[in-house]
Amino acid sequence: MEVSGGMGLMKIKKVGVLSVAKIYGAIGASVGFVIGLFVALFSLFISVLPVKGSIMFAGLGVLAIILLPIFYGVILFIAGGLGAWVYNVFAGWVGPVEIELE
Repeated sequence: MEVSGGMGLMKIKKVGVLSVAKIYGAIGASVGFVIGLFVALFSLFISVLPVKGSIMFAGLGVLAIILLPIFYGVILFIAGGLGAWVYNVFAGWVGPVEIELE
């Protein structure tokens, strides 16, 4: 970051692609886990209903808790890295984002 003048104006010239990707991946995994929990609870509710074949929904809930965090984590890791790379390219072309701090 670069400080210009005495007003506390700072510019974000470049962001670390891998660091942004890791943050987005962690957020995605967390969101995926929460969604997986809701899917698991819903699946548990469905599995206890006296309907033929409803027991297979319990397995779906277990899979959701495992697979959704991985899926969301990977997708957001890629999206975060790509977004950071795009920011760096455009910041080089049009200038960085400026923030004012006190």
